[in-house]
Amino acid sequence: MVEALIFDVFGTCVDWRSSVAREVATVLPEVDAEAFARAWRAEYDPAMARIREGARGYVPLEDLHLENLDSVARVFGVRVPDRDALNAAWERLDPWPDVIRGLKALKRLAIIAPCSNGSIALMTRLARYGGLPWDCILGADIARDYKPRPEVYLASCAALRLAPDRVMMVAAHNDDLFAARAVGLKTAFVPRPTEHGPGQSRDLCAESDWDIVAADFKDLSRRVAALQG
Repeated sequence: MVEALIFDVFGTCVDWRSSVAREVATVLPEVDAEAFARAWRAEYDPAMARIREGARGYVPLEDLHLENLDSVARVFGVRVPDRDALNAAWERLDPWPDVIRGLKALKRLAIIAPCSNGSIALMTRLARYGGLPWDCILGADIARDYKPRPEVYLASCAALRLAPDRVMMVAAHNDDLFAARAVGLKTAFVPRPTEHGPGQSRDLCAESDWDIVAADFKDLSRRVAALQG
């Protein structure tokens, strides 16, 4: 019996690429907004890697995003007039069309919460912007570490006072699911084949025998209901 579903957010629940590009286009009309958004996102994992590897203490994602914004602006040769305002673009990401209805259906079946590398503050503001109906906010901030470190998944389970096998990790990224399954969580894959744009070449399909492989969140809710019996 799955009692809780925890979700990757960036890419799985929300369309970061189009949403951030929209904000960049408003603030920096002289640059290729989508290229800037992709370059900004490309700094995400390297910035977290230093923390995961112990070379730096935990830093909330907003601060990493701001540091990464400065790096990308230098590469593009532009000055950002209000860095904090543009950095808040990550709090205004549009949900994929199936997400809100799917989450509401899933909420009737189990606890639902983000297990994101975003901070509690970022996830709360993003939920308010997009209408994401979480029961609570879990993830990196409570673990003081970043996925795919096992502590992040386990801290989320512990916060709910649930054994890992009572919790299902939902993600559009196979590496997220491999890490969650390695510490005992159930897994569900939902593809987002346009997350990185029309040329996306990874995470187009399930790369393992996940407990659920669903077409979208509405399909996920049907499959979870069937799993619950």
